[in-house]
Amino acid sequence: MTVVAIVPAFQAGPTVGAVVRDLLLAGAETVIVVDDGSTDDTAVEARAAGAEVVSHPVNRGKGAALLTGLEAARRAGKTVVVTVDADGQHPASEALRLARDPAPDHALVLGVRDLVQAGAPRANQISNGISNAFLSLFTRRRLADTQCGLRRYPVTRTLGLDLRSTGYELEAEVVMRAAQAHWPIVQVPVRVVYPPAGERTTHFHSVKDPTRIVLRVLGTQLLRRHG
Repeated sequence: MTVVAIVPAFQAGPTVGAVVRDLLLAGAETVIVVDDGSTDDTAVEARAAGAEVVSHPVNRGKGAALLTGLEAARRAGKTVVVTVDADGQHPASEALRLARDPAPDHALVLGVRDLVQAGAPRANQISNGISNAFLSLFTRRRLADTQCGLRRYPVTRTLGLDLRSTGYELEAEVVMRAAQAHWPIVQVPVRVVYPPAGERTTHFHSVKDPTRIVLRVLGTQLLRRHG
């Protein structure tokens, strides 16, 4: 299948070029980088590496960047995309494997990390566990990794979910709304790379962002009950 990758990026100048080049070398046909209001050379590095770049004039959040990327893919006639983080955490080979998973094109395909084996920070492991517990409870499905940014989305179906989040919590909201709509949700183990602590770059806040995720899950559930 044709592989289209979306890379939401904020202040990712040091890493985004390598991410784009690796995806293209691995076999991705198109890489769309959404520069989410960066003030560094994220857009320049992404274009130089061969990406199509869409830019937000100001930082709007990862969720907003993902939606912008999905809209760009829809305008280009793409039906399925894989999303990849800009920090190099997701090897291109894993992204291509997830994109080519035999799950039906209308399914939501979630990458599932082994955070302990990958050496993820303890705070990340805890926040992911909390998010997994809440989403599993409210979707009535056993969800093993609700925060992994390596995913495969059906473009038009995802944009039709009436999503309301703009930050990291959008990824949880997609899972919640997809479950409510009775989509197939396929979970695929993936390998990820966490650099040493002094070299990590992340904009995820291990307390604030999981709190937003929980609140979004609760809000989505209430909207369903009263909608």
